[in-house]
Amino acid sequence: MSTAKRTVVITGGTRGIGLGMARALLAGGHRVAVCGTDLDRIEKLRAELTGTVLVQPADTSDRVQLSELWDATVDRFGPVHVWINNAGVSHRRAPLWSLTESETRKVVDTNLIGVINGCAVAIAGMAESGGGHVWNMEGLGSDGRSVAGLTGYGATKRAVTYLTKGLADEVPAQVSVGLLSPGMVVTDLLTHGYGDDAELAKARKVFNILADHVDTVAPWLADQALTQTRNGAHVAWLTTGKVMRRFAAAPFRRRDLFDSPESA
Repeated sequence: MSTAKRTVVITGGTRGIGLGMARALLAGGHRVAVCGTDLDRIEKLRAELTGTVLVQPADTSDRVQLSELWDATVDRFGPVHVWINNAGVSHRRAPLWSLTESETRKVVDTNLIGVINGCAVAIAGMAESGGGHVWNMEGLGSDGRSVAGLTGYGATKRAVTYLTKGLADEVPAQVSVGLLSPGMVVTDLLTHGYGDDAELAKARKVFNILADHVDTVAPWLADQALTQTRNGAHVAWLTTGKVMRRFAAAPFRRRDLFDSPESA
């Protein structure tokens, strides 16, 4: 973990990878602001998290609320050095045409509009305050591969990758943007929406080869988020080489990532 103390904002930081990164950063003595939409979780984390931390409700699809998060962070901690657009949701695994408008709109509003809003707020604020780095989170679909039943989700993640690469050519001096790719991490987002137990059991066979727990991936991502801040940076946990090595070792290595409270 970087020794220089930084102020970091993480959207969707009240659960999953975002919360894991927040915990790692706080353990390293950094100043962290997180937001979410579940008020009960927010109150719980306000009592639970230790360190220099701000936990605030904010819906990323509302730019005004993200501006309020920015202002609250600056008022509490001073200039923001790193902003991580981590908030994301998925839909049930089904053909796109069978999803309701509200289901697809929630995914697009959170995964794409929310990232656009976060980028707009953070880049403008960092340009005024002397600089900083914005990270956007990749996910399934970012590399152009399609998975049946996750077309809507994948389309938003593909768009986020294009958005970030485009922003790298637009950001003002001293502000930079990049992509964080966490790979497969055992959270409710990974296991969400399977039609039945048999379908999920089949998917778990792949997850047990390629996925990792939050506590394994999040500290590494947090460190990279502080140290790999060149414009256009692309940081990936699950590289092609790692995928090949894990499949090669799978017949000789037994992993059960779901036989643990951490998988909940």
